Amino acid sequence: MKQITIGANDAGQRLDRFLSKAVPLLPASLAQKYIRLKRIKLNGGRAQRDSRLQAGDLLQLYINDEFFDKPREDNAFLTVAVPKLQIVYEDEHILLADKRPGLAVHPHDGAEYGKTLIDHIQAYLYQKREWRPREENSFTPALCNRIDRNTGGIVIAAKTADALRILNQKIKDRELDKRYLAVVEGTPKRKEGSLKGYLFKDAKKNRVFVTDSPQPGSKSCQTNYRVLASKNGLSLVECELITGRTHQIRAQFAHAGHPLLGDGKYGKLDKRFDRTYQALYSYKLTFDFSTDAGVLEYLNGKSFTVSRVDFAEEYFPEVKI
Repeated sequence: MKQITIGANDAGQRLDRFLSKAVPLLPASLAQKYIRLKRIKLNGGRAQRDSRLQAGDLLQLYINDEFFDKPREDNAFLTVAVPKLQIVYEDEHILLADKRPGLAVHPHDGAEYGKTLIDHIQAYLYQKREWRPREENSFTPALCNRIDRNTGGIVIAAKTADALRILNQKIKDRELDKRYLAVVEGTPKRKEGSLKGYLFKDAKKNRVFVTDSPQPGSKSCQTNYRVLASKNGLSLVECELITGRTHQIRAQFAHAGHPLLGDGKYGKLDKRFDRTYQALYSYKLTFDFSTDAGVLEYLNGKSFTVSRVDFAEEYFPEVKI
């Protein structure tokens, strides 16, 4: 419990507005709940969110110590009152989340603190009391892979240090099979094939360039694909990443003459379709361990698929994923 005595400079404010400044990590909806449950008291009694504070008033706050910290990237999850997650699978070690397009995975992707996938996952685990940050010396639930803001699909979160260590190594060793669905413009000549080339990343422009021969600073890239259906000048393709470069699928298909529908960065927006971001979804994940996976060995051979992919349903409803 923490007590705050209202000074002259804070007098005259509504209680809820004062709390938003004095305890910025406490979400407004949670503050209202705590007022209702008498976990926030005014002068020892019940308070109201619109109570006007007077000099000398005593606030008693029966809330977790974490909320009194200064706002930082590592505690932004506290600002999430109601985590919004589409959970594909969860156990004691991992959580698979179906990230919807438009949601950034990390604050580094230009999103505000408290409004990213990792914030919602950490808030979810914190509120379930599975993760107690003040009892941990160093571990924080973390993402093992990332997906572009406007790409949807399965993101893996490690709930334990063992899971994080093992999965990071398995991803590095390519012992996870990730499949993507994409809608591309036109119809590839071969129904099944492999796109190979070299990819150069221009960090300043936040885009990549694909060439057929190696260039200074470039890295090899390979995407295997299979055309599932074609109609109306579009094709639904399943992609398998052999390498995992930035914007690889988007850039390679554009280089091959078949940019992804809605991808204005690597193609041109098709006015026939109301889509302004790439039709790309990491829809299926298979754990395909070829070496010992320790405490995660039980996952070997298991596959997980998202419940739906909006653009597949819209443009190719006859194809069952």
